[in-house]
Amino acid sequence: MARDRESRELERLRRRRRVRRQRMLAAAIMLMLGGIGVGVAIGLAGGGHRRRAAATTDASTPTTTAVPPPRVLPSAYAVGLATLQLVDTSRSVKFLDGRTEPRTLTTTVRYPALGARSDVDEEGAAPDTTDGPYPLIVFGEGYDESPSFYRLLLQSWARAGYVVAAPAFPLESPEAPGGPLETDLVNQPADMRFVIDQLLGESAGGSGPLAGLIDPHEIAVAGQSDGGDTALALAYDPRFRDRRIGAAAILSGAEIPYLSPFTFPAGGPPLLATQGTADTINPPGATYQYFAAAHRPKYLLRLPGAEHLPPYSSQQPQLGIVERSTTAFFDVYLKHRPASLRALHAAAAVPGKATLQAEP
Repeated sequence: MARDRESRELERLRRRRRVRRQRMLAAAIMLMLGGIGVGVAIGLAGGGHRRRAAATTDASTPTTTAVPPPRVLPSAYAVGLATLQLVDTSRSVKFLDGRTEPRTLTTTVRYPALGARSDVDEEGAAPDTTDGPYPLIVFGEGYDESPSFYRLLLQSWARAGYVVAAPAFPLESPEAPGGPLETDLVNQPADMRFVIDQLLGESAGGSGPLAGLIDPHEIAVAGQSDGGDTALALAYDPRFRDRRIGAAAILSGAEIPYLSPFTFPAGGPPLLATQGTADTINPPGATYQYFAAAHRPKYLLRLPGAEHLPPYSSQQPQLGIVERSTTAFFDVYLKHRPASLRALHAAAAVPGKATLQAEP
């Protein structure tokens, strides 16, 4: 049943993503005619096979100065679970069934908790505040997916010492009344920003499981597919950019296709992009295009032969590679442990399954 469902989801997303990338191609051609050049159009028309000519494989750590040694923390935590109903009354959403209501983001939050490590989320578990506050990661789901689809990946980050918030976007969610609507994607960067605001407020409050648990100075965004588009926009697009973001992990995502391309800002947050080379929903060329435009530090994790959804939900060893790579990346740039760059390289050193292009 699970395999059949995943096959249906892949085919549905493949059709929708193909249409979106065709729109991106049309936009790129228009820009080319306006004098921007042929590189973008060729990269998209080539079906995602255009890559940068050189890849860096140097495993040395970045140079740092005056960085205090990190605290020795537990290697793994139990995972607590809280569900928040976050309502943005300043904006509304109109569902396909005709109903209109304030934008409500049902947000699943995982956090380091007291107790023995387990593969099960402990709802309402007492938080482990001893080693806090912890960095915050806000994760965006893909189109017509729920945060629970990515449970194993999100658990791995919480187990490693992060507070992980995953909102269900109101119109792209499979639970949206009347069905999901992908054109709402342009409103999702503001949703993600709102979730950051609300989570910081929950942490600053004097009660609740998240009280005092989040470090407001160490925030990352991540996302897969449309959620990756959302996170990319919030981290780098001048129309949406949130300067509180200190790192971004984009899993088989791209620039929002309904909008014109943007120029990556100098001094933007470090980037980790991941991409399956057999992904026909988010073609590899879409990832390679924005990765080439981004400034350092940046890392590109390629997953040879991997498709769009499986590496982020259940497929092994790909899921484990993504878990270890993203955690090491966050450890470098949110926990400021430069030695974890070695762990990032090691996570991607799986012959035939992963390669890493590193430009620290």
